Amino acid sequence: MELDKRIKYVVEHTELIRPPQQHLATFGTTTLNYYVVTGLAENLSVVRNGKVEAEKPRIVTPSYLVGLEGFSEEARKYITAMAGEHPNEPGVFYRYKNRPGEMNVISEPIRQVIGNLNTQLEEEHNPLSTIIKGVEELWDVSLLMFIYHLTRKSIYTNVAEFRSRGLLDIDTSGVPKEARNHIEELFGQVRKNISRAPELVAELNRWGVFPEYQDRFFALFRER
Repeated sequence: MELDKRIKYVVEHTELIRPPQQHLATFGTTTLNYYVVTGLAENLSVVRNGKVEAEKPRIVTPSYLVGLEGFSEEARKYITAMAGEHPNEPGVFYRYKNRPGEMNVISEPIRQVIGNLNTQLEEEHNPLSTIIKGVEELWDVSLLMFIYHLTRKSIYTNVAEFRSRGLLDIDTSGVPKEARNHIEELFGQVRKNISRAPELVAELNRWGVFPEYQDRFFALFRER
């Protein structure tokens, strides 16, 4: 209960001061520069900067998600149930990497720090920089709120662009066209760097199509 109260406090006191001026790219990686500003005391503020790397969005199905690692047992049970009801329903999967930078303590009120930082970013003309006014104790929760906001803002555009290219279409094997394209990309990458072969195998197994591609896969080793 105590944790819930703390998180609720962060939600209520986090502000997205300067949102990025672009949504997440549909067909590539997006790197965003963030500044999380928090208050320590009346005239003492903390500025943390870093980068959030949003990998290229992927089209997945519940059946695919069952094979992914990193989910709790409860989450896996839910995904398995969804896979049973809608095994081939496409959705967009986002994956992020946080690369923390520096932390600086500044002897100025938080609003002054934010104002100065906003002026600096205006001069830099970087549409992918953002300022978040957060809560010191759980500043990373404030950062996660920003990531959630950005995902919600981007998903409609991403889905529309996927749909316009027919990448949401599902074939008779239950595999989206975008996933087939990604598999082809992985084959090309493994051909250049055989050490990436386990990544290709994992992807083929998640979609349940390794038997379909196994001759091509083993041919990669005969080519060397």
